[in-house]
Amino acid sequence: MKFLFAGTIFTSAFLLFLVQPLIAKQILPWFGGSAAVWSICLVFFQVLLLAGYAYSDAVTRRLSAHWQARVHVALLLASLAFLPIVTDARWKPVGAEDPTLWILGLLLFTIGLPYFLLSTTGPLLQHWLTRTPWGGQVYRYFSLSNLASLGALLCYPVLIEPYSTLLHQAQGWSWGYAVFVLLCAVTALYAVRHAGPTAATAASVSSAPPPRLGEQLLWLALPALGSWLLLAVSNHLTQNVAAIPFLWVLPLSVYLFTFVLCFESERWYRRAFFLPASAIALLLCAFGLQHNIGFDLHSALPIYVAGLFALCMFLHGETARLRPAPRYLTRFYLMLSLGGAIGGISVGLGAPYLLPAYYELGLGLVLVALAGAVVLRSRSWGLAGGLVLALVCGVFLLLQVRADVTESRVLMRNFYGTLVTLDTRRDDPRDDVRQMYHGSVKHGEQFLAPERRREPTSYYGASSGFGVALAEAPQGPRRVGVIGLGAGVMTAYGRPGDVYRVYEINPQVFDLADREFSFLADSPARIERVLGDARLALEREAPQRFDLLAVDAFSGGSVPIHLVTAEAMAAYLRHIQPEGVIAFNVTNRRLALAPVVDQVAKSLGLHAVLVHDEAEQSSHLRATDWMLVARRPEVLTRDSIRRASQPVTPIAGLKPWTDDFNNLFQVLK
Repeated sequence: MKFLFAGTIFTSAFLLFLVQPLIAKQILPWFGGSAAVWSICLVFFQVLLLAGYAYSDAVTRRLSAHWQARVHVALLLASLAFLPIVTDARWKPVGAEDPTLWILGLLLFTIGLPYFLLSTTGPLLQHWLTRTPWGGQVYRYFSLSNLASLGALLCYPVLIEPYSTLLHQAQGWSWGYAVFVLLCAVTALYAVRHAGPTAATAASVSSAPPPRLGEQLLWLALPALGSWLLLAVSNHLTQNVAAIPFLWVLPLSVYLFTFVLCFESERWYRRAFFLPASAIALLLCAFGLQHNIGFDLHSALPIYVAGLFALCMFLHGETARLRPAPRYLTRFYLMLSLGGAIGGISVGLGAPYLLPAYYELGLGLVLVALAGAVVLRSRSWGLAGGLVLALVCGVFLLLQVRADVTESRVLMRNFYGTLVTLDTRRDDPRDDVRQMYHGSVKHGEQFLAPERRREPTSYYGASSGFGVALAEAPQGPRRVGVIGLGAGVMTAYGRPGDVYRVYEINPQVFDLADREFSFLADSPARIERVLGDARLALEREAPQRFDLLAVDAFSGGSVPIHLVTAEAMAAYLRHIQPEGVIAFNVTNRRLALAPVVDQVAKSLGLHAVLVHDEAEQSSHLRATDWMLVARRPEVLTRDSIRRASQPVTPIAGLKPWTDDFNNLFQVLK
């Protein structure tokens, strides 16, 4: 019957990780498509995992085997009331809530109890296994659970997301969870009725010495640093290096794979190899934080992915070496999950509010070096080597901070990421500019010379899609909607009598646009401000009668998915004039978004054209792609638009995106 235990553990771990991207994708549109949503979800999952491990430890120590089964089966049956796992629209934010607390509450009431019970399965069933003839290999089941987690993580974007709607995914997961409840209930009953301590297990239990306090602290600290590095490396790669879809999957896969290797067998973790490899990884990763090799995709990706693998092999390998006798199994897993939660909370919740930029990776590298000094202190070179590595990593961190302080005018960070403004000096002082960056993505720039301050720059030249659409707008007073403020460059086109209504989800962007740039203050137009997610705001507002609505809300280098679906387009249509235009900035090096907008427009009986602009007339303008959408075809045949437009290259098999179904893999360039 060991296959019953193995099947239940595998199923629970697979569902545990499958629900993470599934539920995160459901709520992502409600919070501006921010990458920080995923970080907050990870923290929630880690904390609930900790709660599940604490429950397992408590019931196995305080309840008899029969009561363990009764309580657990009762909770399993109660958790079925949460199905299907579809988020309730009542949790949609209205703009004033703290996104962090709102997301945590939403997740708790949507998947709280099912996720909690899935979290308990590994340690609880492995404890029951110690009372069976197969108890001697109990830690291999921990490796099996991590393998199932890794499988779920890789299956979702490749095999599940491209071929099913969110509703079908939620329903399928719910059916899978019901099967798990049945499996787990049968396993619990079998464990109570048929399992008992074997002679080998009983001897192990009676002779096992209790773990020392120092060992238990390492059970906590080493997994905490592994979790810290996972989130810190993910933040660095997705925010500072490249805004590539699915890039977050790579660090998480590496993190889980190290658990699989380290707990499957002792043969995979060899100190002779991984100690020097970890030292090299520490130095390379720390050096890269203050050098270009750490920010260029071609060098940074291998450095930080390989570095994460080496360091997590060290951290998890040393943790596996400290695993106790089966008697203390649930306490061991409790400390592991507590460490993971501490690391996740520190980076996911603490860092955005305590650190002005992405310094958590540098701090994590210093802490790993110090942990190495503690673990290897019994060796003649261990303590000194670890301290030297910590010192070198600390120096590189200070250099990173100094560079940020000296090169940046303003450095700010919150839930939505890091914002930076900096001045770039040119040979001709008239060409000096001030730029705004969100992570690695430029969000506008302004000339510093007073006579050039109102000159449009970057994505918004007169020959860009936005520029030609505005040129063909009514010559009288115009109402222009802007989704995504940035530095406020588009308002430079404002005239007396015009109204520019700006939708921006990040309050710090409004602050920087006012303090560091003058586009808003200099514009003769009346500027109206709406704080919060643009789509949610437009769904609540009365029709705004826009002549032009520009969708330019960048999140990681591309328009958030929920702003280019059929439902979003329908919301925009309600707010534009009969001859109005919706302009999408689809400029992107890695996603072909123009065919997406084209398909959505056709599905609603609308008309669309692509305006590609090389912007060769000025070095301060960027090559851009804008999609212009209108109800009436004659609007898009006006002179300026007709001369600048070109056909959209279709993608075979591409279906119109909706809130319930979209496929990023299909539009990767």
